[in-house]
Amino acid sequence: MSELLLILAFTLLAGMAMPLGALIASVERIHPDWLEEEFRHSVVAFGGGALLSAVALVLVPDGMISLSPLPAAICFCCGGLAFMALDVFLNRIKTPASQLSAMLSDFIPESLALGAAFAMGASGSALLLACLMALQNLPEGFNAFRELNASSSYSRLRIIVMFALMALCGPAAGMTGYLGLADYPSLVAGIMLFASGGILYSVFQDIAPQAVLDKHWAPPMGAVLGFVLGMVGHMATAS
Repeated sequence: MSELLLILAFTLLAGMAMPLGALIASVERIHPDWLEEEFRHSVVAFGGGALLSAVALVLVPDGMISLSPLPAAICFCCGGLAFMALDVFLNRIKTPASQLSAMLSDFIPESLALGAAFAMGASGSALLLACLMALQNLPEGFNAFRELNASSSYSRLRIIVMFALMALCGPAAGMTGYLGLADYPSLVAGIMLFASGGILYSVFQDIAPQAVLDKHWAPPMGAVLGFVLGMVGHMATAS
């Protein structure tokens, strides 16, 4: 299979984890109520752990290779500031889609980076990043569905279809990275670090606070499991 087809397949499969997460959320019925609540918080924490593993094991290490410390720090901080500005804007306009916006704002730059990584011969990192994208998109799709379902008039089917269409952004971004960014490793590194700063902001602003549940201890273990899956994947692709 050609690299271009692999990029299309990896990014599409990672993107389809979003409607899959929405589908799970649409049929999720767990009793008793305390177990349902703990499950939801564990899903949130798992997504946070997967996001942190993508930052710590792929995006930051690969991003630092092509940049000196000052530009790397600037890109990272700009990512955090951009996500903060988006957060403030969404809060001011009272949108019911903050989780959805956060999901797309890390999925698209990660897909760009994945395509560029293939073009530069870093197929191991690209494969690991695709797996981590799927791991994080599943709980993000789950949470974004619950947010939209609770605060908008959209039907469940319409939300799931919307998420499936949004998954197509992944292949488009992956092809852009493969065909247009391979000759600009510094730009790819900047995109990776920008996404990393934004993801880190999102984890501590939105995901970690939602994972907290008084007198319950399973949700933090979800974060541990999300991160350890990324760690194992990193070790497997590096060996």
